[in-house]
Amino acid sequence: MMSVVALIVAAGRGSRAGDGTPKQYRTLAGKPVLTLTLEAFLRHPRVGKTLAVIHPDDRDLYRQSIAALPAGLTESLLPVTYGGETRQDSVRNGLEALSSLSPSFVLIHDAARPFASGALIERAAKAAEEWEAAVPGVAVTDTIKVVSPRDEVVSTPDRAWLRAVQTPQAFSFASLLAAHRKAAAADLGNFTDDGALAEWAGLTVHVFQGDPLNTKLTHASDFPEAERRLRGLPMNYVTRLGTGFDVHAFGEGDHVWLGGIKVPHDRGAVAHSDGDVILHALTDALLGALADGDIGTHFPPSDPQWRGASSDRFLAHAVALVRGRGGLVDHLDATLLCEKPRLGPYREAMRQRIAEIAGLRLDQVSLKATTTEKLGFTGRSEGIAAQAAATIRLPEMPHES
Repeated sequence: MMSVVALIVAAGRGSRAGDGTPKQYRTLAGKPVLTLTLEAFLRHPRVGKTLAVIHPDDRDLYRQSIAALPAGLTESLLPVTYGGETRQDSVRNGLEALSSLSPSFVLIHDAARPFASGALIERAAKAAEEWEAAVPGVAVTDTIKVVSPRDEVVSTPDRAWLRAVQTPQAFSFASLLAAHRKAAAADLGNFTDDGALAEWAGLTVHVFQGDPLNTKLTHASDFPEAERRLRGLPMNYVTRLGTGFDVHAFGEGDHVWLGGIKVPHDRGAVAHSDGDVILHALTDALLGALADGDIGTHFPPSDPQWRGASSDRFLAHAVALVRGRGGLVDHLDATLLCEKPRLGPYREAMRQRIAEIAGLRLDQVSLKATTTEKLGFTGRSEGIAAQAAATIRLPEMPHES
């Protein structure tokens, strides 16, 4: 029995990319797109066998793509399988072809995503082993509107709960094959991805961390940027600085949350969430650097779902928005303003926790504290405050003429 196999869906026509050669066979940095995609999976040690599903008319193009693979990589590449009328048909044909191997898990990947990193494939393989069905997702950075047939806005979903889904999608092989057979028997063929089909079949679909760089080549305009990336041409970044501030009054309680750490205290913070002023200020600093509202915009205090919520979710969301734009978080810096509790005994634990939440090195997180010399509400120990700064880099967008 084989543990993990990969199924590369390469039977589409790619009409949105313009006329001519199907997009999976167009060249990037001297190689067909399909060659680059196959290479990522054929090189990965967790993938035992790889199968491509192609259009019958593309046999010659496929042979050229295989010929462009580095020597020795084709040993784990299975004989090609032909697709059907829809993507769903093509995946099912591929699964049926793989069934003789009795694999435990399968990763379904679009041929037009040539930037699947080894780390992403590893996360997909682990997700397949942990859950019956899982898809990679990245935070949505744009506001999404649900519209009626008359182009009227029906609703505005909360972005905190939205993810843009990618491939490779990871499944128990037997469960996905059964789901595809069930859909075929019901004459349902309109699923655009396997996660949606799995949902329909009654599987619980989990979301694991995707990769903003794992872009799909959809339109003709996507190819120049992909060429630049593959040739290693430098990306131009613009540096952004954002600031944040948060304050909470003291009330009844025996602890406060600071920097993701529970700190014993003779008072508690009066807040809708857990009242972590450090994480709130850092979240606002990142949102400010993005020019994307503030913490109240993304997590309204009027919404009961955020009552008592752990603030690490807020900071993680803001970091995901930066990375969703292809950006980098360079540095986080926060200052706690209070008479008590003292920061010193907990400083390093807080730095470690903030670095963990944000996916940063420890040297990218700075944390300080100061009193206000007995002045103001913090000096009278009526509350606690924090201010923060965040430095990020975002890809520089070309200016419109």
